[in-house]
Amino acid sequence: MTVSAPESPPAPVELSDHASRALLLDLDGVLLDTRPVMRKAWRRVQEIHDVTLPFDDYERHLGREFSDIMQRLGVVDAEAVRRTYEAESVATAHLAQEFTGIVETLHAFVAADWRLGVVTSKHVDRAAPLLARLGCSFATIRTPAGSSRTKPAPDPLLLALVDLAVDPADAVYVGDMTVDQESAARAGVAYIHAGWGYGQPTAPIPETVASPKELLRLLHPGGQLLVEGSMV
Repeated sequence: MTVSAPESPPAPVELSDHASRALLLDLDGVLLDTRPVMRKAWRRVQEIHDVTLPFDDYERHLGREFSDIMQRLGVVDAEAVRRTYEAESVATAHLAQEFTGIVETLHAFVAADWRLGVVTSKHVDRAAPLLARLGCSFATIRTPAGSSRTKPAPDPLLLALVDLAVDPADAVYVGDMTVDQESAARAGVAYIHAGWGYGQPTAPIPETVASPKELLRLLHPGGQLLVEGSMV
């Protein structure tokens, strides 16, 4: 009988001592619980376009750009489906909810002089009303545009870091899907998995946090962050 050696724990996330640090975050499943919005939009697609695929099939590919998902699902007339999906998503954006502690955590990172950015495969028309709910001034927001490559390519993360003038060695990307993990690895950016999100990490298993406030404790050397005289 062969006994496998226990899997090594993930290496701790270490950043250089440079002054500028960047925290990049995915949107769906990290900043906001958008599943109710996506589920309703997919139901509208099913009604109008006679698509029989269940929402679970769509959800399995979250993190990828919409047309990429449609191709993987074999959906015909993908452009018409996209228009329906996006229109319903914008109309029902109010159904999205911030994850507990995410807004306070974002403001705490800003107070600690981190540069914040969002990297999502959601198109800007759908992303903008959702991000507006958070009341946080992100220094960069990268969404699909034109023929540019999207996750799991490294391009969106690297372009966000160009916007922020931060080196990949001084950045962390927080995601919740395998494409997020792959994109970070290809960009040379440290990755942290949001355990409160929708997906599971893949090998090599990355650092995983259970809540936004745990993310804050992990990345701040003292385990807590002093913000305007109070501990977060």
